[in-house]
Amino acid sequence: MCRTDRVPTAGILWLALVVIMFVARSIAADHKDLIHDVSYDFHGRRMATCSSDQSVKVWDRSENGEWHCTASWKTHSGSVWRVTWAHPEFGQVLASCSFDRTAAVWEEIVGESNDKQRGLSHWIKRTTLVDSRTSVTDVKFAPKHMGLMLTTCSADGVVRIYEAPDVMNLSQWSLQHEISCKLSCSCISWNPSSSRAHPPMFAVGSDDSNVTYGGKVQIYEYNENTRKYAKAETLMTVTDAVHDIAFAPNLGRSFHVLAIATKDVRIFKLVPMRSDRKESTSTGPTKLEVQIVAQFDNHNSQVWRVSWNITSTLLASSGDDGCVRLWKANYMDNWKCTGILKGDGSPLTSSSGQPTAMSTIVGSSVQTSQNALNGMSAGRYFFPPLDPPRAGTRYGHLLPPSSLIEHCDAEPIQPQQALPYRLSSRALLPLPEAEGQ
Repeated sequence: MCRTDRVPTAGILWLALVVIMFVARSIAADHKDLIHDVSYDFHGRRMATCSSDQSVKVWDRSENGEWHCTASWKTHSGSVWRVTWAHPEFGQVLASCSFDRTAAVWEEIVGESNDKQRGLSHWIKRTTLVDSRTSVTDVKFAPKHMGLMLTTCSADGVVRIYEAPDVMNLSQWSLQHEISCKLSCSCISWNPSSSRAHPPMFAVGSDDSNVTYGGKVQIYEYNENTRKYAKAETLMTVTDAVHDIAFAPNLGRSFHVLAIATKDVRIFKLVPMRSDRKESTSTGPTKLEVQIVAQFDNHNSQVWRVSWNITSTLLASSGDDGCVRLWKANYMDNWKCTGILKGDGSPLTSSSGQPTAMSTIVGSSVQTSQNALNGMSAGRYFFPPLDPPRAGTRYGHLLPPSSLIEHCDAEPIQPQQALPYRLSSRALLPLPEAEGQ
């Protein structure tokens, strides 16, 4: 977070930048086994964690920035792989998936009776989805403009999409689509674009070790005419096990950006072929031109998580090297590492003892506490999602600081350093007087 002081002198605007550093905060999660996943709610004020101890915990952030566990309960009879929040438009709803071959939907209920439970909240199971015959490896809610829909993928290679026809009755879910990917599935990601020019799309990754050929990432797109999902593309260059995938938030782009965590970090650009658009919508999915725009092996190990910030300008990745690395593209779309964090949240120092890419470490308290929750052996890392209209509120400090976005390609800025910015040398013309004055 930066404060900018403007001092106009003789046609020069001086920008005094004051960089405020945040201290990493470690949270004692009190799980009895490895934490597999952490998920923020839409506003970034609540977290949910899941573990091999078969439980899910919900954490709320207080006014002073501390995280407190407000709910904890056993959810499954096996390791819980993933947990995710629904959009708050549908209430406080969680979904979890497990090695026990099921996925579950949970809803927070606030007591309304006059007894001791009045005003207190508790979580109840609304439904259990039992269609999978193998471990359910990932669960994701679809973008809110599609309604309340839930997607699961399983080790049996099947992606299942469920819909709640009545959002007021979450005990009723219907299986809308069942898609066979023919490879063991490990992760899924929805394209968040709500543009009418982009039909609903999701990507699924595979960690199938029995298949050493062919692409391990498949892209599926919804066809309005057939009312089914069809494979639009397979990323044939991704042949190693995929641990995580993440579509970047689409802020008006005509193409899609997909990050992949495998033995390295890869960023792909998926460009719809406009010349084939009319034909493809009637006969099949849109043809995509696949371009790999970045590939990094800096982790020197397996990469377990990739996560975008809210503006899709910064990508975080984490791996078995015990570090979180931040990636950003410059104006020429050249990606490079702009910051490295160790597992305890401190910046990785160079041989000279100076922090590496110090300007990118600003404002990392929430992110680093996130990594501490996940545990170093799992190598997980996430950006909290933010509600853009609330950026000016007390939660504004969660936004990526300007030093991350504007100055990551420049030399690190020293505190209190004044930077000149020359204004136009032309004199300002006086404002016209209002009529009648």
